[in-house]
Amino acid sequence: MTPIQRPTTFSTDLAERVTDMVTVAAAQRDVRGAVEANHDDNRWWPTFVTDPRIRMLVAGWSSRVSYTMIDTYAAVVKAADSHGWDQLTAMDDTRITTVVRSIGLTETRIGYLHSLRRFLDERGLDEALRRPAAEFINDFADNVTGASYKIAQCAALYSRGYHCGIIPVDSGMVDLLAPTLGIRLEKVPHAHERMRGLLEACATRHAPRYRALITQHGYAVTLPEQAEPTWWLHLVLIYFKRLYLNKPTSVRLCTRRPVCPDLLDCRHTGPIP
Repeated sequence: MTPIQRPTTFSTDLAERVTDMVTVAAAQRDVRGAVEANHDDNRWWPTFVTDPRIRMLVAGWSSRVSYTMIDTYAAVVKAADSHGWDQLTAMDDTRITTVVRSIGLTETRIGYLHSLRRFLDERGLDEALRRPAAEFINDFADNVTGASYKIAQCAALYSRGYHCGIIPVDSGMVDLLAPTLGIRLEKVPHAHERMRGLLEACATRHAPRYRALITQHGYAVTLPEQAEPTWWLHLVLIYFKRLYLNKPTSVRLCTRRPVCPDLLDCRHTGPIP
């Protein structure tokens, strides 16, 4: 009989595997450059937006926008911020269309705005921001039209600030990063939440080691003294995934992870003698 493959739970071994990967990933010059460019002021979720309601809005609008469209998306964020929440939610759909048309999926994005407004009207902004992250994320994903767990995580992080302890998980982290780490996840939407919980537990376990990597490799980032480096960890993983795991033909990437303890430039990445 084939043994039942149960989903991964947090363990010391998992924390070590994640830290081993981050140790290699953080040392790569291209990963460091991408992290530094987006850590203190993220291009997708910029600091000039200060209203948590607008932050939740543009976190959702960033979904399914390709990285080649970052400048187009940035212009939409500026437009939304300049209008402000009260003006945006008072617009009719024709006027909202002029704000979001350039990033596509117009009806979906308008529906998300209307549903988000109802969600916040019913719960209250202050109460929503005070709720535990997992509770907020599940409620948001269940009740905001067009919001997946991924979008709910992004809305939670951006509205509360980069260093709030939340590590958003996108589909690539579930489909590509998790197997590379030997993490088994059920094929369900809630897998994003399972992965988030595992990564955040790893960040808590090895926070001093991640801070040491930031210093060791000279990362030009600002990290609050008391904050766990969850935002830095998220960016290292997301950019390593994008630069290496999204390119399976990379000659540097070991294809035998997690069986092979190495990640890049091991004996499996070239002809085996």
